[in-house]
Parts: sequence; C-alpha cells; structure tokens
Amino acid sequence: MLTLEEVIVSPPAAGEVLDLTALFGCAAPLEIEIGTGKGTFLLNRAKAMPERNFFGLEWANQYYLYAAARVVRWGLSNIRLMRTDARHLVIHQLPPESVRILHIYHPDPWPKKRHHKRRLFQPEFVAAAARILLPGGRLAIQTDHAEYFSWIRRVVAEYQGLVEIPFDCPESGVIAGRVATNFEVKYLREGRPIYQIALMKIGV
Repeated sequence: MLTLEEVIVSPPAAGEVLDLTALFGCAAPLEIEIGTGKGTFLLNRAKAMPERNFFGLEWANQYYLYAAARVVRWGLSNIRLMRTDARHLVIHQLPPESVRILHIYHPDPWPKKRHHKRRLFQPEFVAAAARILLPGGRLAIQTDHAEYFSWIRRVVAEYQGLVEIPFDCPESGVIAGRVATNFEVKYLREGRPIYQIALMKIGV
C-alpha cells in the first residue's frame, strides 16, 4: 500500500542536483507541474499515463498535504510531491534535458507593480525552464490574469530556444482547450477569461 512517506520528498541539499531516477526508483518520461494546488490535474494525468513519472511542486503547505493525501488514496505510485521554492529548484537543482513537459497553470500574478519582481516568469527562470526540457519538450502556461499573460508572452519571446506551438494537445493533458485544474474550473464558473500559451524547446 502506498504511503505518504513514499509520495512526499524533501528538497535537495544546497548545491545538490536532484537525482530524478532515484526519486522515482525508475527511469521514465517525466512531467513536472509547478503549483499543484489540490493536485487535481496531476492526479488525473498520472492515472491516465501510468508509464510516465509526475513531479508536483507546491509551496502552500495546506494544499501540498491535501494533494499528497489524495495521491495515497488513489494509489498512484508514479507521483512525487515536494514543498519547495520552485523557482530555485528549476534554476539551480534540476538536471538539464530531463523533463518532457513542464506544466505551469495559474501562477501567482503578483498584480501590484512593486511585487512584479516576485513573479515566477523572469528571464532567468525561462532560460532555466528551457534548459531542463528535453529537445522537443513542452512548456505549457495558463493564467486568468490578462496583464500577467502579456508579461509572460514578452518574457518567453525574448528566449530564442522556445517556439510557440498549439496549446490544445490531448497527448499533453489538454482536452478541448481545458486542463481542468481546480483554479480553472473555479474561474470559468466565475466567467473569467483564461489565457494560454504553449512552447516547444528547439535547438539554438
């Protein structure tokens, strides 16, 4: 029976690069979701794709523990969860060309101008995200915040190693333009517009 101890993993030590094969106990195509929330997207994705590994990163402790408990209840041995600063992990502690898909849905928009420096999408992060993707790997981003979406488009456009591709992609968990995260469902009920972009890593 799957246990919380198997699902929850500690952040790597300072200066250490995470051994992803050891993390899961096997080598398999890897997808990462930054900001897993209650885990709805990640759980459904892992259940549908048992031949892949799924790594969820979440900072909010309440959501992190809730998602971990759901993983145990569902018995999904191909998911690992970590409570950590995703920006630091991606930039400093993930190996290059190790991720097939990086999912980032509804990141905190930090709407006040004085807080924009806290936004996840900065040039350094985008370069690191491209570095950890396999050639042909996918970066999928969704937000309900129009100004932040414009910011994201500007930042990713500055990196020449990424090219825009269709967001709709059932093989990547996007069905009829929807990824069905908890935030997406909530915001659509409220009538908020949803903004999406997907990019593929190419040679530079």
